[in-house]
Amino acid sequence: MARPFITFLTDFGPDGPAPICRGVMLSIAPDAQIVDLAHGIRKYAIRDGAIVLASALPYFPVGIAVGVVDPGVGTERRPIAIQTGRGDVLIGPDNGLFMPAAERIGGITEARVLENRELWLPGTSSTFHGRDIFSPVAAHLATGTPFATVGPVVATEDLVQLRLPTAHVHDGWLETGIVYIDSFGNARLAGVPDDLAAAIGPLDRGRRLRVEIDGAPAPVELTWEQTFGRVKVGEPLLYRDSSGTISLSDNQGNVAARLGLRTDQPIRIRAG
Repeated sequence: MARPFITFLTDFGPDGPAPICRGVMLSIAPDAQIVDLAHGIRKYAIRDGAIVLASALPYFPVGIAVGVVDPGVGTERRPIAIQTGRGDVLIGPDNGLFMPAAERIGGITEARVLENRELWLPGTSSTFHGRDIFSPVAAHLATGTPFATVGPVVATEDLVQLRLPTAHVHDGWLETGIVYIDSFGNARLAGVPDDLAAAIGPLDRGRRLRVEIDGAPAPVELTWEQTFGRVKVGEPLLYRDSSGTISLSDNQGNVAARLGLRTDQPIRIRAG
C-alpha cells in the first residue's frame, strides 16, 4: 500500500507549534509522508492561506490537507473536514480557508463537523486545535479511518465562505481588485486575461495600459507582457501569472510597497 500523504499549512512559523503537530500526526501514522506547504503565512491572514492552498494542492497527490490559519480558535467556529471531488480531505477551521482550494480540486462532495472525540487527543485545549483536533483527525483518516466517523454532516451552503474581489467587464475597461499580495510584493488581481481582453481588446505583448488604483494620486502607465524581464528593472508590468490570473508587478521590485497596495483595493484597467 502507498504511504499516507498529508500536506500541512499554517501561520505558526517554522518552530514550535508546527513540529509539534507533525509529531502528533507521526505518532498516529508513523509511515505518513508530511509535506509542509507553508508555515510563514501572515498571522491570522485566512485569505493568504486560502490562496496558497488553492495554488498548491492541484499539483500534489490526492491526500489529506491540514490547514490552520485560525484566529477564531476556541470560539463557536466549527472544526471541519471537507471531502472533495478529486478524493482529497481538507481538515481545519470553518472560516473559508479551504473554499478556493476545494473548488480547484473537484468541489465539495461532503463536509462534516469534527465531533468524534475518540479521534482527538485527550485533554483538548481551547487554543491549540491544530495539535489537539486537526492533526490527530488527519492522521487517523490517513491510516484508513472512514470519513463518516469524524462527525455529523454539515450542508455545503452552511460552510463559511471567503469573500474575494471579482472582475467585471465593462466597455473599454475592467473593474477588478487586489486578491492577494505575495512575498515578492506582486499583486494578484481578480480576473483572467480573457476578462481584460473582453474589456479592451487583444492583449498583444507590449500593449500600453493604464491602471487606476483606488486612493492613488495618479494612474500607473505600463505594458502587458509575458514575463518580468520584458521590462527594465524597476518598471511595472501586467501579465498572466502562474495561476492564470492577472497580476501587477515591478520587475525585481516590490510594487505593493512602492504603491502602498492592500488587498481588496479596487483597480480599474484601461487601454493606455
